[in-house]
Parts: sequence; C-alpha cells; structure tokens
Amino acid sequence: MTSREIVHDKIHFRHDPKWSRSLVTAESGGLLVCVACVLEMIESDDMASVRKSFALSGITEVLKCSPGAMRELLQQDHRVLMRFTASLMGMLHTVEDVSTLEKVQQVLVQLLLELQSEVSFRFVLDEIDKQLSDQHSPKGFQPTFNLLGTLVEAGRNVAHILVTQYGSLLGSLCSALLYPDEGLKASVLYVWLKLFRGSAAQSLPVAIRDRLCVLLLQTLANAGSPQLIRSCVGLLWLLVQLAEAVSVLMNCTDSQIMCHENQSIHTDSSQILGQNQEQQSLDCCHLPLILKQLLLSGDEMLQVTSSKCIAAVLVHSPSQYSAPFIQADIPEFLFDRLASTNSEMLLWSVYSCLVLLTEDPLFFSQCHSVYGIESLVRSLKEAQRLSNLEVQKQGLLLLTEILERQPPSVRLFPSGPGFVAASEAVTAGVSSSCLLVATQGVSAASALFRLNHQARPVQYSEVGRLVEAITDRFSELSPLSSTQRRSSGIVRRSSLSSQASRSEGFLLQALVCFQAACRLAEECASDPVLKENTFTAPSRQGPTQDSLESLCRCLLHCCDSIWIPTVTRMYERAPNAQILQYFYSILSSQFTLLPPLMPDFANKLASSGFFRLALEHKGLLCAGNRNPDLNASCCGFLQKLSMCLLSQSDPASGSYQSDVEEVENLLLYNLPSVCWRLADWPSLLCEAPGLQLSEHKGPRATQYCVVIMLHLALQQGDRLLPDQTVFSSVLWLLHSVQEQGGCVLPRSVLRSALYLLAVTQDKSPSLDRAPLNCISKALSSCQSFSSLYIHHPALLHFICRYPELAEKFGALVLELWLTKQTQQADARTSMADEEGDAGERPEQKPDIETVELLTLKYPTVVLTLLDMLCTREPPLAERALGVLQVLLGGRRDYEVDLCAKPRLLQALQRFSVEVVGHGLGQGHTTQVNSLPLVLKLLSVMQASDSSSSSSYRKTDELHFKLLYHVSNIAGKLTPTNVESLLPAFSYLYCCLSLCPEHCADRAVSMLLSNSGLMDQLQTVLSSSSAPSLSPSACPPSSLLCCSQLLLSSLITLQHVHSAQVHKSVSWSLDAAVERLLFRKRHTDNVLLVSGLRLLQALLDVDLVSAVVCVSTGSDLVEPPGVQDGALYPLSSRGVQCLSTALSGLLLQKHELLLRASVNCLSSLLDFLQRKSDTSVKHAVCQPWTRFLLYCLLNSEDGCLLHPAVLRLITLLLQHSSTSVLWEPDLLQVMEAAERTGVKELSREAAQALRLLLTQVQSSVLQPPPTEEHKQRVRNMMEALSVQTPVKSCSPSLPSNVLHVGDVFISLSDFTLTTG
Repeated sequence: MTSREIVHDKIHFRHDPKWSRSLVTAESGGLLVCVACVLEMIESDDMASVRKSFALSGITEVLKCSPGAMRELLQQDHRVLMRFTASLMGMLHTVEDVSTLEKVQQVLVQLLLELQSEVSFRFVLDEIDKQLSDQHSPKGFQPTFNLLGTLVEAGRNVAHILVTQYGSLLGSLCSALLYPDEGLKASVLYVWLKLFRGSAAQSLPVAIRDRLCVLLLQTLANAGSPQLIRSCVGLLWLLVQLAEAVSVLMNCTDSQIMCHENQSIHTDSSQILGQNQEQQSLDCCHLPLILKQLLLSGDEMLQVTSSKCIAAVLVHSPSQYSAPFIQADIPEFLFDRLASTNSEMLLWSVYSCLVLLTEDPLFFSQCHSVYGIESLVRSLKEAQRLSNLEVQKQGLLLLTEILERQPPSVRLFPSGPGFVAASEAVTAGVSSSCLLVATQGVSAASALFRLNHQARPVQYSEVGRLVEAITDRFSELSPLSSTQRRSSGIVRRSSLSSQASRSEGFLLQALVCFQAACRLAEECASDPVLKENTFTAPSRQGPTQDSLESLCRCLLHCCDSIWIPTVTRMYERAPNAQILQYFYSILSSQFTLLPPLMPDFANKLASSGFFRLALEHKGLLCAGNRNPDLNASCCGFLQKLSMCLLSQSDPASGSYQSDVEEVENLLLYNLPSVCWRLADWPSLLCEAPGLQLSEHKGPRATQYCVVIMLHLALQQGDRLLPDQTVFSSVLWLLHSVQEQGGCVLPRSVLRSALYLLAVTQDKSPSLDRAPLNCISKALSSCQSFSSLYIHHPALLHFICRYPELAEKFGALVLELWLTKQTQQADARTSMADEEGDAGERPEQKPDIETVELLTLKYPTVVLTLLDMLCTREPPLAERALGVLQVLLGGRRDYEVDLCAKPRLLQALQRFSVEVVGHGLGQGHTTQVNSLPLVLKLLSVMQASDSSSSSSYRKTDELHFKLLYHVSNIAGKLTPTNVESLLPAFSYLYCCLSLCPEHCADRAVSMLLSNSGLMDQLQTVLSSSSAPSLSPSACPPSSLLCCSQLLLSSLITLQHVHSAQVHKSVSWSLDAAVERLLFRKRHTDNVLLVSGLRLLQALLDVDLVSAVVCVSTGSDLVEPPGVQDGALYPLSSRGVQCLSTALSGLLLQKHELLLRASVNCLSSLLDFLQRKSDTSVKHAVCQPWTRFLLYCLLNSEDGCLLHPAVLRLITLLLQHSSTSVLWEPDLLQVMEAAERTGVKELSREAAQALRLLLTQVQSSVLQPPPTEEHKQRVRNMMEALSVQTPVKSCSPSLPSNVLHVGDVFISLSDFTLTTG
C-alpha cells in the first residue's frame, strides 16, 4: 500500500478487479482504491489503527473529489454495501482514537448522502436500534448518537422516518438521558435538537415527547458541564414553542416520571439505577426554579435563553402559567437582571417576559411592580442609549403595562424623585427618532398621568414638560394627501402610506395622553390638598413652579397653538371619528381648567369656525346613530362653548340666569339629535313638528336648538347658512309657533331669532305688513324687551328701519343701545386706569357709530335723542348729547336745527319756569338737572351753524328767542352752578361771534340790558382776581375763559353799534398783566388766550368802554400831568411790562397763543401810536425785541414762515423798529420762502408774506439790501400775486369755531389783523 494506492498488497490479489478504481484527485493526483481491501482492513482486528485511519482518509478523499465513484463501486453488490456500512458502524464502538472516529462518522455521512437511498438510511437506523437494544447500557454510544444527530440534520426525510417508524429507538434515546455520563447526554440531546428543529417534531409520539420533557427537566437540573447545560437549554427553547410540551413541562409530577419509566426500562441493575434516579423528587426540578437558576448564572447567553423560554411559556397561556413563575419570584430576578445589564438581547428578553407576567394580578399583589419600578426606569435610560429601537419600544411597553395595571391602593412613586426619573425616561422615549418608539412613549405618558401615580407633592412641572415634549413632535407629522398618493410610485407609495399610518397612530395616542393630562388637572383641582400642593418645598413655591395653574396654562397654550392647528390640518379632508372624539373631549376639558381665560378662548374658537367644524363632523360621522362616542364629545364641546359665549353677555334684565339654564337644557337634550348636514337645516326649521309635549325635548325643541346654534355661530362671524336662508327660515319658525296657538317662544330662543333677523336683514328683501306683524307680536309676547336686547348695530338698524317696529320698540332699543355704549366706554376707561396712569388715559371717542347707524338713515331718531336729553337721567342724557354733538360736528344731508331748535326752545321755556320756581336755580328736579346738557347742545349747534347758512336766515327769530331764554336763565342761576353757566356763556359767546351783521345790534343790546348776566360776569371776574380766595373757591378756568371771551365780544360789538349799557363790569388791568407776566406757567393756554383777547378788545377802544370799567394799580398808572400822562390809564412802566409779557408769550409757540399775542401786540402798538409816537418807537426798539426775533427765526420747528411771525416782523417794520435787520433776519425769511416755494404756502401765510415784502420795499433797512436782493423781493412779489395755494406748510386752523375742552373759541376773533 503506497501513498497513491488505497489497497492492501497482501490481500488485494484475491479481489475481483471490479472493486478497484483508478481515480484522479486534486489533492494526490492519481489514486487507486480497492473497496474490498478497505473493507477487510476495517474489519480486521489485527490491522493497525493508523492503517485504518489512512484508508478512511482515502475514502473521504474519493467521496469529496470524485462524486459518484464510491456509489458506482458499492452499488455493484448490495450485500457489499450493507457490509461496508455495518463495518463502519461497528468501528464506532471499537475504535477509541478520536481522530479515527471522526473519520468514520465523516465517511458514513458522506457515503449515505451520496447514495441518497432510503434503504441505506433505514439500515443505519436499524443497526443503531439493534445495537441499543442489545446493550444493557448506552455506554460507548456517544459516537453513534453523534452520527445519528448528523444524519438527522443532513439526511433528507431521516428525521421523519425516525419519529414515525422507530419508536423504540426514540425510547432508547430518552433512556440514554438517564446515564450519568454528561458527554453522552450531550450527544443524545444533540439528536433531539436536530429532530425538533425540523418539521418532523410535529409527528413525534405524544408519549415520547412527554417523557422527553420530564427527563429534560431532570437532566437540566443535574447538569454540570457548560456543554450539557447549553444543549439542555437549547432543547428546552425548542420544546416551549409547542403548547403541548409546555403543558407537560409546567405540570409534571413525581408519579408521572415513575409511570413513564416503568413502561420501558428493563429490570437489571442498570435499569434499577435509572429508576432510582428518575424517582428523585422534582421539588428542585420545576421549570420556573430551573429557569430562575439560569437567570442567576453569570452566562449572558443562558440568561437570555432563560428569559426567552419564560416568555415562550407565557405566550401560550399567561393566565395559566404566570402564577408559578410569580410564586417562584421570577419577576424579582428579572428586574435584577435589568439593573445589571446593558445587553440589547437580554433587555429585550426580560422586557418581554415581564410584559407577559404583568397580565396576572398576582404580579401586583405581591408587589413585584413596586420592587422593580426603579430598576425598570434605570434600564430604560440605558436602553435609550442603545441603537436597537425595538428594545426601547419593548421597555416602554413594559412601563406602560405596569402603570396601567398597578392597583390604585399601592403607590409606585411615593416621592418626587421617583416620579421625576420615570417622567424623564418617558420624555426621552417620546423624543426618540423613531415614531413608533415615540408612540409607545406617549402611551406610557398617558398611564403616568393617572392620579394614583402622582407623587406628593405633585410634580406639575414634570407633567407640563412631558406634554411639551409630545407637542414638539407634531411638526414631524405629515399626512399623505390624495395628490401625493397619485403622484408617488408603487414602491414609494407604500413607504408614504406607512409613514402616514405611523403619524396617525402617534397623533391618536398623543390625544389620549393629552386627555389624560387634562383629566389629571381636573382631578387635582377638585382636591384642595393637591390643588394647593401643600407639601411643596419652600424653595420651590415660586409662582410658576409646580403649580396647578402653571400646568393648566401649559395645556391651554399647547392646545391653542399646536394641537388644534395640527388636528384640523391633518383631518380637514378625511376626518377620523376616533381622533376627533378625543379632540373634542380635550377642547371641552379646557373650559374647566382655566375659567378666567375661557372667554377669549371661546371667542377664538367660535370665530375660527369651530361651530361649523363640530356640526359638520356630527352630520358626516354621527348620522344614523353612528359613532355615539364622537357625538357625545361634539355635543359636550358645543354645549360648553355655547354656555361660555352666553356667559359673556350682559342683558339688562334680571332674567339672565333663568335664560342660561333654559339654553343649557335645550342644548343638553337636543344637541345629540342634531346630526344633519348643514344643508338640511332649512328644511328642519320649516317642518311643522306638531304638539310639543316636553319643554326641552321634541322636534320643536330641536328647532329651538338649531336657532340658538345659528345665533351663537353668526355672532362670532361664522355663517353656517346663507343670510337669506336664515332670515326666511326664522320668519317661518315665528309664524309656525304663532299659528300653533298657546305656544310662546322661550325668551332665549326669541332673543336668538331677533338677532338672526337683524343681522341677516341687509341681504334679504324688505318685509311687508304680515311678517312685520308677526315679528311685532312675537316681541310683544315678552314682558320685558330689555331681556331680548343684544348689543349689536344690526339690531338697532333693524328696529329703526321699519316704522311699525320703531313706533313700539324704537325708543327702548335706542335707550338700551346708548346705555350699553356708556357701559362699554366706562369699562374701557377703567381698564385704561388699571393698565396705566389715569393722566395718560386717552380721550373717549365720540359715538360716531351711533350717528352713522341712525341719524344719517333715520332722521326722526334725532327727536328721540332730544327727548332723552331733556327727560332722562344724566348718564343716558349725556350719551344722547354725545351722539347729537357728533352729528352736529359732521357734515349732514339735512338741517338738524330745523327740528331740534323748536324742541330746545320749549325745553328752555320750561327750564325758565323751573329755575324761578326752585329759588333761582337751587332746585334739583329732573328737568333742571338736564339744563347743562341742553345748553351744551345749544352751544354745539350754534358753533356748527354758519351765519351765512340758509337755516340761520330762516330762523332769525328762533335764534333770538333762544338767545333771550339762555341769557335770562344764565342771569338767574347761582354763581356756583358752573355746569350750567359754562355752556350758557359758551352759547352766548358763539351767538355774538357768529351773529350776522343785521342781527348783531339786537343781540348785543339784549345781552347788555340783562343786569343778571352782567352780575354773573362780574362775579366770575372778581372771583378769579381776588387774592384772598383759595384755589378751590375760584371759578374753573374754563368758566373764566368763556366769561372773558363773552366780555370781549360785548366790548367790540358795543363799540361798533354804540349799544346802551345798563350795568358795567369792573376789570383789573394790573391783575391781567400780572397773570400774563408772572403766572403764565401756571395758567392754561386757553385762559391766556382769552385774557389776551379781552385785553386786545380793550386796547382797541383805548382802554375805555362802557361795558368794562378798567381799574389799575399804582404800578401801571401815573396821575395825569406827568410826562407820560398821554398813555393814561397806562404808564410807561405799564407799557414795558405788557410788551415784555407779550414777548414771553410769543415764545410759547402755541398756535392760538401766538396769534392772540401778535394781535394783542398790534393793538398795543396802535394804542401807543394813537397816544404817543415816542412811546411806540421806544417800545419796538427795546433790546429784547431783537432777542425775540432771533429766537423765533432760529427755532427748529419751522416758525420762519408762520403767518403770526411774518405779521410780527411787519409790525416792527411799520413802526420803524431798529431790531429788524435785512441780514440776517429778512434775508433768512426770503431764503426760507424760496426753498419752500410760494405755491406751497397757505393763503394766510402768502398774504402775511406779501404784506411783509410790501413793507420791506417801503422801509429803510440796515444794512441796506443790494440790487440783487431788491430784485429777489420783486420776483417774489410777482410770484405771490399770481399764486394759488394748494397745501399748507404751516399749522392752519379749522374754520368757524374751535372746541377746546369745555370752551368754544371763535376763530374769527384770532384772525391776524392787517392794519
């Protein structure tokens, strides 16, 4: 035998050549093999083991390198094949060399696989079965079992043949597990592992399987070697996949073991040993105890497999198999494993086991959840650092199950840190990059928000942070639209759909969680201890930390800013009933969490269309009794929204509470049945429901409910139906109710119907007599119209539009309108006072809205307002006055005074009687109390009239009568009645200032003949100048203004018309100059203006008038005969003081004050010109005049081209003042005019500039202007002569009368004088 020949030289010659074959192999080149030689060598006991091993190696090489060669050789004679196979199997028991044994097994397996003959496989199985049967002990069968395991794994149908036809062999395999050799047991288990990994295990006889289960438990319990333990655990893992095997494993007893073995084991010493072993008590062999021991091992693989086995057992029947594991304290050991590992596989396995164990109440009753919650939370934080998302998801699932199933009586988080740790773990899960993990985290958060899981004190801030973490994920949710579905491809469509499904799942779970948070807040609010959070540490008792209010604000903010937009966006086109159910439930919860903020929240929801949204969802998803939970949620939301909106109304009557209860009952009983589409509502309202048996239930009540919904939605700008449809439907409903007879609309429903009719009237046809009668009858059925009133312009317009309604309800609705307007104005004032300083409060805006609504469309309302002004209490009368004032202040298409002044004259006539009858104005009746308001209205009317208007000319006599009565009343009032005197003086002043020339003489004569009026003026003037009076005893500055303005007009007109004066008024010149000189900083500008106007009027008459007796002190006057006696009653010192005072006032740059000062200075210079040329020259050449000009011309507010400044320079030039220089003064004015352009100047400024330039041309200036400058003056004069002003570059005054506070100022009195 050589290295290239597998033959035995001594015996090869005897063999038939057919058993030899020359082969070519890759490893040894040419190779000669003789099967007969090999067979004889392996059968020979004298043959050395080395030779046998070499021969087997050659056969292996042939089988490997020359497929089919051995099959051809051996299949020449079947007997040789069987003999060859039997010889190889015999070697398994005779050969001790491990290497040779491996070659034997290798040759057998390869040969059988090459033959692929069932006969060959059966032969091998028969041989193994026979060998086992012939032997009393399985000792030495380890190689055979290894071979059998390999054949079962590699051979086709070998496993099936074995389990179906070789029961005795299977029994032997079971009995072999009783042999104490652990290596042998491992080889046996190797066979069983290969069997159970295939489908043949399903055909395994039940008795064999059950016996194997019992023996496996015993083997595993007694196993010592790692190899055997792993083999046992591996087989156990395969067995627990089978429900029948699990039943045996979990319920085996000692008697079962005895029964199994007595049926199959022979009675010899070996069998007795086996029986004794199998009869050992299984107290230590129960499966839970065995698995617990594996959990305690340090081998991670065994721990993982043990956990998987527990989970596999529990999957079959958690309720049946959980108790043994729990009683064996398996949960405790599983939790311990969580605390000591970060292995992904072990964590997942343990999580899975514990999830199944939590289904048994015994898990919680034995407090395993309390024991393990800390370990679980810690492991979750570790798991979130791992990359395996399934581990994170499974851990969060376990936490969710524990939180959901934990009995309320046993707390998991007695203190804050434990809850905070759990909250942080859940927050991390919610923030996971995987949406599925985040969804499970949200589910855990929902369970964590249960009241029984809250620590003491309650960690409100942690709850809020968790809600915010969930909210932050909403930006990732993107629903798949129908457009995306059509445009995406087949593969991409699947991924997009999956993403949309995950988004929807997350959103649903998030809504459940948010609802749980709202429920937690409600439960805490109902518990005083939790609401106050009594046990909060003093260091954390800040206004925003761990307070229930902060949590509620967080919930409301998230809901308002993120949740509502997200849900409405995602389900705008394809609503989901389950999603919307939780959504509306959450919205309902908000109304109980923060009641003070709910009015604004409700208004925002209603104005954003949530009435329509909820009602459309009801009609779409709840019709036909579908989705009752969604219907209930929608109804709850609509009712809370409606009641919150109603609670904001403030009806005038005291029936508000009963109306609210009425509406609440109507909505409560009828909203669930309102499940129609909005398009079907008109037909519902037009149905004749017949007799109404219940006040709050039935078809008619449903109609009432619909009317209220239409009203509340429309009140917030949400038009559920077209206006014309609503108008006609409500009209039909009113008609139907009245036709029914004996049935009266509830007040709340009638109020809603009236509102709907009013608001939808503009887009509906005008009503004829029949529907108007129907509406009037319905409104008359209510005892108090004020209980039907809703403050809305449309209601005022609707009532006043139809004379039939205005006659009955016009005055009432107008009174309610003005009352409500007053209340709203007062509320705004109070709010302004609370938000800032009262001194910075903005002025109340005039009631322009009422004027536009009523007076411009319905002039007869003016008469109603006048009646209110004269007969109602001051608040309402004042509001009516405000409306009339706005009306008179604007442009009108009709003449108000034609109808108002006769009424006012009648009122004044009554007032005259009242004043006399109550002791000269000391009475306090309603009529007399409204006198100030009537006088104010007269003042406004007079100020708004033009003396050239047609109405003024037509009512000269009426004006004179009004003037007479007002002056008569003013003369009879007490001096302390300032609120009446002030408007009376204003009216008289306006009459004189605006009176036409042909009426002025009569007016001034009548006033001067009224001694009482002159006494009133004297009293006011004396009180203001008396040094002994305290400031509180002095008359108001506004009254003194009116008195001075009135007196100035009387002086001027008396001088013009030489009217007779019956009684003069004394006036102190030195007091007036003192006020202008020393008290101007503490005096109102208007008072200064009026004082200047009076002084101007007196200077124009040389300080001598029959109306006013001017008194002066020694400081301002010198006796006649001295050098300046020509200035009497002034002295040169008085002139100096007065001119100084006027110069100071010119620097104030107040528009009216500037004009009045320039006019007064002009009158003073004219006075001095008439009295003494030297004095006027001295006055205009004072050094301060130069300083005054410098300040005015170099100011930054653009005074250069102001008409008053130009007029001042002209005056100085007229009187040859040396203070005015061509350069820089006049040249500076010229340059400013050239820069601006004469076309941009106002008419008054252009006129003042023309007069100045004219005066410049005729004056001698220093230094004299050059020819170029003179040419510039001429060019500008030419431009001014042809210019037409377009816009003003300086402040200009409105025409006629200016209203400053309570003072009326005629602007004609302050037109700049020109000569």
